[in-house]
Amino acid sequence: MSKTLLIVDDDDDIRDVAQLALEMGSPWTLLTADSGAAGIELLRSTTPDAILLDVMMPGLDGLATLKALRSDPRTRDIPVIFLTAKSRPADRDRLRQLDVAGVLAKPFDPIELPAQIAALLGWPL
Repeated sequence: MSKTLLIVDDDDDIRDVAQLALEMGSPWTLLTADSGAAGIELLRSTTPDAILLDVMMPGLDGLATLKALRSDPRTRDIPVIFLTAKSRPADRDRLRQLDVAGVLAKPFDPIELPAQIAALLGWPL
């Protein structure tokens, strides 16, 4: 059965590159949202198997979006992988301590992205 991944990132270029990399390198169904609020709205009508979530976004940032996801019984158990431009190890370690499946750094290698996500989620490619 195919998995569905929701990509939430306010940067059109990052979102498009991630989507293209995953379309070419994985069998997963992909959904996209350009903000935390748009992602939460999309989750009212669909339930992805995991979410790739940007940390720094205007309005509802990744941390606030994660908090909203975890407070809703319908979305609290969806695995989340943070995508962050924060490059300091201490920043990434702090994010890993939250209730997430993993943290990936931006910029990411599009060729490696499907394998990195698969490894974090235990999904086959």
